[in-house]
Amino acid sequence: MSRTAVLFPGQGSQAVGMGRAFFEETDAGREVFAHADAILGFPLSRLCFVGPEEDLTRTENAQPALFTVSAIAWRLLEARGVHPVALAGHSLGEYSALAAAGAITFEDGLRAVRRRGELMAAVGDRVQGGMAAVLGLSSEEVAGICEEVSRHGVVEIANYNTPQQAVISGERKAVDLAMALAKDRGAKRVLPLKVAAPFHSSLMAPLAEEMGEVLRSIEVREPRVPVIANVTAGYVRTPDEIREALTRQVAGSVRWTETVQRLAADGIELTVEAGPGRVLTAMTPRIASGMRALDTAEALAAEW
Repeated sequence: MSRTAVLFPGQGSQAVGMGRAFFEETDAGREVFAHADAILGFPLSRLCFVGPEEDLTRTENAQPALFTVSAIAWRLLEARGVHPVALAGHSLGEYSALAAAGAITFEDGLRAVRRRGELMAAVGDRVQGGMAAVLGLSSEEVAGICEEVSRHGVVEIANYNTPQQAVISGERKAVDLAMALAKDRGAKRVLPLKVAAPFHSSLMAPLAEEMGEVLRSIEVREPRVPVIANVTAGYVRTPDEIREALTRQVAGSVRWTETVQRLAADGIELTVEAGPGRVLTAMTPRIASGMRALDTAEALAAEW
């Protein structure tokens, strides 16, 4: 059997209707959604199934919604016989990975990501920020562009997604200038993202203390399966390491290219995406050409 890693998606993978098939067709889907609705005190399940999209996309809702759907996907994959030797999650997905590894409970994780979303949304209300994906330039080229326009405001690389795709984040004026410069420098595509806050930039740094308090208020255990942290692209093995990585992650870059490269170096041959969509599944072969990748539906239909 191939050495497998399970990957968990982050914000941007949400879509109206996500998780509905799980709810209608599996006991796990009904149980987890009912539990999440009770914990949060509002019908998260209905928001996932019928929207409206504007409300589902709100940061404080998208994060617990993705965490919940990923938790169901993980339960179904595990029951199907998917037994990974490593886990990783993109941004919000890091919490899903830690829950799958038994480092945090579903209940604590859900409350933590709901609060994380609320804190991030509050920054979006205060700061005129934005984000954009830059495709077709190296991360070094994108970093140089950010440096050139930094005198006009904060703009930084938030996500190192693939060797030819980076996401920039910061103050709106600086992001717009960086987008224009990237197009001039030959980027294949520059896409503004539908987000209301400058995630994973230094503008999020004020949240670190409050997020640290949230993480200190919940029990964190050693993960049963190794988990790679976004900010270091290295494994976190102790509760203190986990709390520090998640606290830094709020304003730190998501080093996804290095994460997948680390998995490849450790002999991972197959990745399975646990959650809605296939954003990470599409990225994997662009980072590690010899690595196979399956989304949740493909993995559930496969022989294990």
